[in-house]
Amino acid sequence: MKQAATPSRLPDLIALAEEGSSEKRRTLLRELTEHFFGSSARTAAEDIHYGAVLASLAADMESVVRAELSARFAGAPDAPHALIRKLANDEAAVAGAVLATSPVLTDEDLLGVVRKHGQDHLRAVSARTTVSEAVSEVIVERGDDETLGTLLRNDGARLSRKSSEAAVQRARLNPALHEATVSRNTLPPDLLNEMYFVVEARLRTRILEQNARMDPALLESALAAGRARIATDDGALPADYAKCLAYVEELKAAGQLTPQMLARFLRSGGTTSFLIALAQLADIDFHTARQIVERRELDALAVVCKSADLDRALFLTYAVVLLNDDGEAMAKAHSYARMYAELTRDAALRTLRFWRIRRGAAAA
Repeated sequence: MKQAATPSRLPDLIALAEEGSSEKRRTLLRELTEHFFGSSARTAAEDIHYGAVLASLAADMESVVRAELSARFAGAPDAPHALIRKLANDEAAVAGAVLATSPVLTDEDLLGVVRKHGQDHLRAVSARTTVSEAVSEVIVERGDDETLGTLLRNDGARLSRKSSEAAVQRARLNPALHEATVSRNTLPPDLLNEMYFVVEARLRTRILEQNARMDPALLESALAAGRARIATDDGALPADYAKCLAYVEELKAAGQLTPQMLARFLRSGGTTSFLIALAQLADIDFHTARQIVERRELDALAVVCKSADLDRALFLTYAVVLLNDDGEAMAKAHSYARMYAELTRDAALRTLRFWRIRRGAAAA
């Protein structure tokens, strides 16, 4: 014999919501929550009632009770939308659970939160399994660096080209963001290579490795994107640039502009001539060459020399001369020489193509 359906207690529970006693309302809130999770099927009208009554009851409770409610409903795919939306706009200690995990929140809900609430709310949203481009754009715009780091480390967060450029611009200035930026799987390759000159050696090696693995079609697309973006003034040329350029061109015409001549420039203090010759040797712009030398970026110099297929001994000569006032010059140079031996020419050539974007921009 078929058992009769148990009548719903929801109407009775809703009626009890008019109780004025705080303790009774807290008990009712918990009972109503248990009733929600214990009911196997609910009508659309019942869902609306649940949402309205739970939200109303929660509003009168202290934050610890609201936080408990948030944690209970955060993972429920059928949680009342009205309740979840209200909890998402509560104080951070309450909102965190639903902001980070609730599948009920829509993009419209999340945009409302990240546009008006503080960094704790933004960080919770940044940690969601998926974050849309629209929501990420607001987070990049309003979030502090800690929040941006949370977003960058989340591979489920989608960033538009515009947001990626803004994120990299900020990351270049903050070493705490370097790892998160370089490790981001979906970062456009040209932006990844923008990080090369500001990150530590370990992360530079990772960039070189990614360049070596890059699909040729993706490489061309990335280079095109980079050319469209680069439009920056890298600084004035040195006073002796014109004279040195004429001298280098004269040597080149006479067939005397050799890698050994570059070493002579360095030893004699002809820095500008060395930079012009190095830029021509690698087909990069003068300012990139100057940055490599002035900052003693010997791993970057290794990329240039490897792409030109220079002998390791010649690279070692350049390195020792550049480090001539360093008491550990020889030890450091030999360390870079080992790196030079491990660097493949293909990886160097691919990396150099990104640096040449600047040369193209300067010419334009």
